[in-house]
Amino acid sequence: MSNPAGRFEPTRAEAVDDGWGTIEEALPPLETTVQPEPARSIISRNKSPDISFDQSINPYRGCEHGCIYCYARPSHGYLNLSPGLDFETRLFYKADAARLLEQELSAKNYRCSPITIGANTDPYQPIEREYRVTRSIIEVLAKRRHPFSIITKSAMIERDIDLLAPLAKDNLVYTLVSVTTLDNDIKRTLEPRTASPAARLRAIRSLSSAGIPVGVMIAPVIPVLTDAELEKIIEAAAAAGARSAGYVLLRLPYELKDLFREWLDEHEPLKAKHVWSRLHDMRGGRDNDPRWGHRQRGEGQYADLLAQRFAAACMRYGLKHRERFVHNTALFVAGSAASGGESRQMSLL
Repeated sequence: MSNPAGRFEPTRAEAVDDGWGTIEEALPPLETTVQPEPARSIISRNKSPDISFDQSINPYRGCEHGCIYCYARPSHGYLNLSPGLDFETRLFYKADAARLLEQELSAKNYRCSPITIGANTDPYQPIEREYRVTRSIIEVLAKRRHPFSIITKSAMIERDIDLLAPLAKDNLVYTLVSVTTLDNDIKRTLEPRTASPAARLRAIRSLSSAGIPVGVMIAPVIPVLTDAELEKIIEAAAAAGARSAGYVLLRLPYELKDLFREWLDEHEPLKAKHVWSRLHDMRGGRDNDPRWGHRQRGEGQYADLLAQRFAAACMRYGLKHRERFVHNTALFVAGSAASGGESRQMSLL
């Protein structure tokens, strides 16, 4: 994995042999740093027709999991950092997340709408064990009886079953566990610091056993590398207790396409040409297609075949296809009522 400059940087650095042989020396190990990120708000909003939610919270910026395909990598460029190794090692946490969430939910003009936790980076990446930002957010949402969903590829979600299970009884929470591959060898290089496929299936089983609705998200589907596993993943997830399934075709926005090309050349050189050929067939001849209505699924014969295989597998194993979970918004405790007393801010009237 390299560490190229972000697309907003005015300069580029390149290693050049100065005749002293230093270019051949191994670079020192890159240490992971974690910093608080000051934020004025915690809830992000979108109007994308491709996404089933309009509110989301991302407890962390950057992700220790190191998934080479992560579409959030280019966002590190907004911090003048690289989408490469910086994204995996220069991490930021929303230290004030719980307070900001309380503040935003208390606003007089706030209207309750389901919130998705982890739409960008994983809310249960390894640093959550220490910083517990995700758990603090869930605690606020639980107190407010606010509906939400969680997307993760980590088995750490099992830690919070004590909070999630009571909420599930009132249709306040829905969970999605991402399973990209069942092959441990592919997983080790594709998403090196994520939970094993077996651990993710165990998490699905634990959530389901606790009465928490859970689905499997097969994302991304990578042509040639993982697309053949589509039916096997759906079968395994259904056996573990998943009730729904979804998938997203590999997306390669901005600098990500170059990082993925680098990864392919290093780890799958014999398949690289075939991967790009198949991807280009589904992306109108390009590395990436950002158009709404196309970016999640692709187009063309192979994309249509993938969609047909997915629908058939869901039917065969009894999973709901593209389930639109209906969150309960009627229980939301608005304004200062959540504290059980008067607002700490006195009225001007």
